[in-house]
Amino acid sequence: MTGPTSTAEQPKGYTSPLPTPRPHLGHAVASEWTKMISVRSTVWTLGSMVLLVVGIGVLAVAETRTTDYQEVPLTAPALFGLLVGQISVMVLGVLTITSEYGTGMIRTTFTAAPDRARVLTAKYLVFATVAFLSVAGSVVVVGLSSAILRGGTASGRHGGGEWAHAMAGCFYVTMLGVLSLAVGAMLRHSAGAIAVMLGLVTLPPVIGGMLSMWETMAPLGSTILRYNAPVALMQLFGLPNADTGNVPGNPAHLLLILLVTGASVAGSYVVVGRRDV
Repeated sequence: MTGPTSTAEQPKGYTSPLPTPRPHLGHAVASEWTKMISVRSTVWTLGSMVLLVVGIGVLAVAETRTTDYQEVPLTAPALFGLLVGQISVMVLGVLTITSEYGTGMIRTTFTAAPDRARVLTAKYLVFATVAFLSVAGSVVVVGLSSAILRGGTASGRHGGGEWAHAMAGCFYVTMLGVLSLAVGAMLRHSAGAIAVMLGLVTLPPVIGGMLSMWETMAPLGSTILRYNAPVALMQLFGLPNADTGNVPGNPAHLLLILLVTGASVAGSYVVVGRRDV
């Protein structure tokens, strides 16, 4: 019969020789960056956005004359491609999180990093940075092409304010992408979240036009026509839409997208923190 083991004979606890640093937001950002650059959806969505903005923008510059820019900013040609390219940014925003839910990878992510708020914050930071730099870089290429080819004395005076307005438009598109990520986090379904965002961007001009035909609903229809994403982008790029009457200023459009996106981001933190995976 074996007697009780003495304290000196008990096995000691295992201590890993590898360094075990305390995880922080930087680790989560590095992990999300690796995910972002290692999936094909990033290349396809951002690549199509760059091709649309630069391709359509440069083509618009080539088809215009120098005198056409007397009343139009030199960055305006970038808007034509961006109105279509913003859809690619929204799709990438949705896929940034719904692809993990679709493959089940989100379980591994939350097992390795149980702090869900930190993981979600890292996703927002990485996506917003990549989206803004991609959109702004494409707009700058078109703006520089326009300035070089059409920026002569016949085009009138153009200042740095045009570039500031264009960057505000890039920020607006980035916020649409962040809003898409928040919607994707709450719905956890790629097709559903993309459908919601496409409806949010494309339906307001149609619904506003329909409501404007009825006298009782005309004020509501006019409001919807003045507050929607395409009109906001035209206003931010210095191309006000005369058909919609008194278009709100740039601060109103930026405040509206910040409020809507902020509320959705807050909702995504609550939903992701409470739901099981």
